[in-house]
Amino acid sequence: MINSAFAQMVGIKYPIIQGGMAWIADSSLAAAVSNAGGIGIITGNAPLEWVRDEIRKAKQMTDKPFGVNIMLLGETAEAVAKMVCEEGVKVVTTGAGNPGKYIDMWKQHGIKVIPVVASVALAKRMERAGVDAVIAEGCESGGHVGELTTMALVPQVVDAVNIPVIAAGGIGDGRGAAAAFMLGAAGIQVGTRFLVAHECTVHQNYKNKVLGAKDIDTQVTGRPTGHPVRVLRNKLTRQFQILEKEGAELEKFEELGRGALSKAVREGDIDNGSVMAGQIAGLVCKEQSCNEIIEEIFTEAETQLKNVSQIFGAK
Repeated sequence: MINSAFAQMVGIKYPIIQGGMAWIADSSLAAAVSNAGGIGIITGNAPLEWVRDEIRKAKQMTDKPFGVNIMLLGETAEAVAKMVCEEGVKVVTTGAGNPGKYIDMWKQHGIKVIPVVASVALAKRMERAGVDAVIAEGCESGGHVGELTTMALVPQVVDAVNIPVIAAGGIGDGRGAAAAFMLGAAGIQVGTRFLVAHECTVHQNYKNKVLGAKDIDTQVTGRPTGHPVRVLRNKLTRQFQILEKEGAELEKFEELGRGALSKAVREGDIDNGSVMAGQIAGLVCKEQSCNEIIEEIFTEAETQLKNVSQIFGAK
């Protein structure tokens, strides 16, 4: 039996948020996650009207709460920030910036605000700004990453703030979820495992690349740019490595990475495209529905936590 204050706060069955993966997190995936009892997320890092259309499509597919992820340094961030109020979105997750200037507007429209943080200092700053919860994301995650691991970051953030902390990064099954709860998290965010959900519209080549990944198959690229990204190794990552060794100018990194995610997601080019995935990819071995994924995670988490209780309850 799950008794989660965070789940109650946002009106869901299971305390799980789907990662707002750029080019990937659309209405199909978000609605499926929400129907399964979590919070589905639509990427807001896209043209305004595309995001609006996906929100409206999701409303046709689910009557459960879902959200939008807004990358605050994105070109359409301000327009999307206003539009989610017009469309009655229930949750906004944010990354790549400070959502402070939008928080009052979102609150006035009944939106729960949950930014991604990679440090204790940023978590405390977000709490002072009035957010409802924070997502403490470790560097095991796919896409843009910080420096601290989930294991180190989550308990420190939990100790530093008085709002719910959602653990993210390296969580792909019930054991990871149980570990997050033991660290003090009120919920989890999962991205990589949802890449292979039946309802995820990413190209099948991308899914197969994730399904075939081993534990050491991810790599962080682009550190010299100040915006490191974790992806699966391929021809593109080797080209990034060459640029790093050569000490290339930032423009060359930007040129190499331009459009690379779309190549992988839409065209299925897993050699020259950016196949973003977390370190947990090596654990992901089957395609399932979002409902099956979520049910399996929380059934396993409950079993794991009971086993721990028995260990420490033994006389």
